[in-house]
Amino acid sequence: MASTVTESPSATTPRLALSPSRASDFKQCPLKYRLRAIDRIPEAPSRVAVRGTVVHAALEALFGLPAAERAPERAAELVAPAWERVLAERPQAAEVIDDSGLDAFLDEARALVARYYRLEDPTRFDADACEALVEVESSDGVLLRGFVDRIDVAPTGELRVVDYKTGRAPGPLREQTAMFQMKFYALAILRTRGVLPAQLKLLYLAEGEHLLYKPDEIELQRFERTLSAIWKAIRSAGDTGDFRPRQGPLCGWCDFKALCPEFGGTPPDYPGWPDSAEPPAAALAEAMSQ
Repeated sequence: MASTVTESPSATTPRLALSPSRASDFKQCPLKYRLRAIDRIPEAPSRVAVRGTVVHAALEALFGLPAAERAPERAAELVAPAWERVLAERPQAAEVIDDSGLDAFLDEARALVARYYRLEDPTRFDADACEALVEVESSDGVLLRGFVDRIDVAPTGELRVVDYKTGRAPGPLREQTAMFQMKFYALAILRTRGVLPAQLKLLYLAEGEHLLYKPDEIELQRFERTLSAIWKAIRSAGDTGDFRPRQGPLCGWCDFKALCPEFGGTPPDYPGWPDSAEPPAAALAEAMSQ
């Protein structure tokens, strides 16, 4: 039976860490990184993100059941309790319910859970861990932190990293971007467990498609250097407060446009580099919204 696992060098961490989401934020727009990770300005919940959180919670609960009970009908029954759990942890999630009502929202989540069964038969295997926090220092001291949706271990010892996506599958040009997060997890697991994952698997529930990737250790070592370079750039910006905005195709969906100089806004005064790490509850909320 799967369990929620923390793979971490310590119960609490006294400094800011690099996660896949925050690394992607900085690459996309340094100001966006600052406003999220350092200023921690609240963002309005979106229907898509909250629905994804509910689906993740339902699938986590599914693997908490004995294998024989993981039928599609039972999975559908887990969606409403998953919503209640999400709502209890994040009351602001109720803001995403529009005039269509809660039933329509839950039906959307159930449809995504149902499509999961096009990709896997969860009655045929057990997960080693679900919603696992992986936290480890890289070889040059960068603290890496992220939540892995699922880790599977075969009877012969091979390890698979699985991530659920409730959005659409990326086109060929965006596959490398999609794999950034998975390589991050593969590296963290390699450093914590000493095992190179045999497979990285992305499950796109909206379309019932999947993306598979087999990493190698040399590639992950190069990726580790990439993360170190990103962190060095973040720390350099943190020392000076120079987090410059960068316009791109995703600006239209950014919650921080009103604070962005590119759109006539003014950021708040820079609060300085934080002395403490992001609270675990906030990190969990971030990971569960992906």
